[in-house]
Amino acid sequence: MSFLFVALGGALGAVSRYAISLIPVKTQFPILTLVTNILGAILIGFIVGITDKKGDLSPNMVLFWKTGVCGGFTTFSTFSLEAYNLFESKAYALGGLYVALSVCCCIFGILLGKKLAGVTG
Repeated sequence: MSFLFVALGGALGAVSRYAISLIPVKTQFPILTLVTNILGAILIGFIVGITDKKGDLSPNMVLFWKTGVCGGFTTFSTFSLEAYNLFESKAYALGGLYVALSVCCCIFGILLGKKLAGVTG
């Protein structure tokens, strides 16, 4: 049953991300992606905060919002939460390593994926 909550939340998150991408902007800077990532981080922070504060949210509702909606909206929110948790627990070196590796390795992953697909860039 938990998969259903994740799937429904994921659909809502993905549709919301797509709707934001349709907003007409006149800039080369990826402002809509940045806004989406910031909104996702705020949302996942709110969900974690409410869950920590009240503790009475059902596990299925947490899955719907945190894993489903936020995961479908942007996985950057999960990355941001994990990095924040490392820094909050004073694991500064580990947090910095996680941030640096995530950004660098994912950019390299794009390059590798394009090469594997036969596209040079």
